[in-house]
Amino acid sequence: MFWIIVGLTVAVLAIETAVVACIVRKKHLDRWLPSYLFGMSSCPRLNQPDVRTESLEASRDGKEIITQVSGHRTPWERFVNDEPLDVFIAVCDHFEPDNAKPARHVADARMNRWCADYPKLFGKFADHEGRPPQHSFFYPQDEYFVPEYLDQLRDLCEAGYGDVEIHLHHDDDTEDGLREKLESFRETLFNRHGLLRQDPVTGEIVYGFIHGNWALCNSRPDGRWCGVNDELTVLRETGCYADFTMPSAPEFTQTRIINSVYYGSSDSKRPKSHDRGTAATLGVAPPLNHLLMIQGPLTLDWQNRTRGIMPRVENGDLLHRRPPTTQRLEQWLRCGVHVGGRPDWCFVKLHTHGCKDGNIDTLLGEETQRFHQALADESRQRANFRYHYVTAYEMAQLVHQAEKGVACPQRPTAEALAIS
Repeated sequence: MFWIIVGLTVAVLAIETAVVACIVRKKHLDRWLPSYLFGMSSCPRLNQPDVRTESLEASRDGKEIITQVSGHRTPWERFVNDEPLDVFIAVCDHFEPDNAKPARHVADARMNRWCADYPKLFGKFADHEGRPPQHSFFYPQDEYFVPEYLDQLRDLCEAGYGDVEIHLHHDDDTEDGLREKLESFRETLFNRHGLLRQDPVTGEIVYGFIHGNWALCNSRPDGRWCGVNDELTVLRETGCYADFTMPSAPEFTQTRIINSVYYGSSDSKRPKSHDRGTAATLGVAPPLNHLLMIQGPLTLDWQNRTRGIMPRVENGDLLHRRPPTTQRLEQWLRCGVHVGGRPDWCFVKLHTHGCKDGNIDTLLGEETQRFHQALADESRQRANFRYHYVTAYEMAQLVHQAEKGVACPQRPTAEALAIS
């Protein structure tokens, strides 16, 4: 009898192990579990030894500069110990009014609802600086069907509620084809709609980017939904200041680098080259010919399990029935996305598809309002917790401030954002 029980126990454990292994493979957890378990400090794909970096000169514009941060070394530890912590929250929306190819009146209704309801619902909330929640609308070049939609978004953004950037779905493309799409849409947004911005030094029109279908740098194993291995080079040369595509888990396109702000480069011979990179670090200049990559949080949520067993993937996606909550905020802070050496600044890049049925009700509903109220309550209870609503562009500029050692966060000046 004893050996029968032992045999049955071993069989059950073997079956459970096989089931877990199948789930891990199906959800592509094997792509990033080692990084989750052992941390990015031990990830060989971050901080490539063949990339040359140089020391960064401190700012000389009168801002207070720091060379090191005292206290705990992660944003989460600083949060629970009530040490000074600035949290920057950017919602990056794959904004597609024509999602699922609806009738025109349906897409019109989505646009009208966003532009009318957002100020009414969120104008009453304010962050540490007294600013309302910001929303970054990454508008798809391939769905530029109704120019008036961009004019509506421009008016909403000019009222102080966000910004517009570039989103793109493409398939079986070439470097030349990609370059033409990006340059043409960039010029249209800037010249026709008064969107985007110019680099204050070079005068170049610059933009943030999210890749459709998550397939940045031709990263799908079947080669679909992109076609361009050297995509980061094309993005950088057409004025892209940062990519905001990741995380994409549970898709295969997820990088092994997680919960990081880093610099990536690409080449024509190798797909998914952003699977390697160099971490953004205090006092270290960005490597030449690399593009800034700002990732959102990615972890396993052990408090929210499938069938009470397998933890769900927490990837910062704001969905119907997955609204922002204080419990999710804790998960995002545990991920601790920050510039190396600057645990006092935490970057929380969230994403969503704001025009999808269901999602729009959550994002423009009571649950999201409760989250913003909870943020305000948390800030009042913690003397050293400061949260900031920022756009994608502002988040990228704050990354560069953190690298330079700027002590107190400064939102980009009006001159840097001005369209001239």
